[in-house]
Amino acid sequence: MSAISADQAACPALKDMLCFALYKAHHAMNRVYKPLLGELGLTYPQYLVLIALWERDGQKVGQLGETLHLESNTLTPLLKRLEGAGLVVRRRAANDERQVMVSLTPAGKDMRKKSEGVAQCIFDALHMAPEEFRPLVSGVNAVADTLVAGRED
Repeated sequence: MSAISADQAACPALKDMLCFALYKAHHAMNRVYKPLLGELGLTYPQYLVLIALWERDGQKVGQLGETLHLESNTLTPLLKRLEGAGLVVRRRAANDERQVMVSLTPAGKDMRKKSEGVAQCIFDALHMAPEEFRPLVSGVNAVADTLVAGRED
């Protein structure tokens, strides 16, 4: 590791801060996603919920929240809007009424086909092929996993 000065450690330049780079990238990605998803009548968080359900339909709300790293007070309004749009249904679990299950409707399943071009548009915007994307995603996930694990200690 290279040594950094006490001043740099105390207050690094904005351009050298990982948190700022991730923040800036997050906003830039949202600007690319917004018009693509707007054509589908979706917001980015709603799109993420649908992707999680396309991967595994019929999840408990709690499982969905864990997968997406969303609290119940954030996830519930998203699910209500998706339900209002006819893309998901929420039902109490038959074996435990305290649990709410979320499942895709036929329209929610069809949305997967309608959204097929979104990922390619992101690759195109980044001038990257999918195989170039994987190491970047792995690195960012490693950062997130380390920070989450650090909070749980």
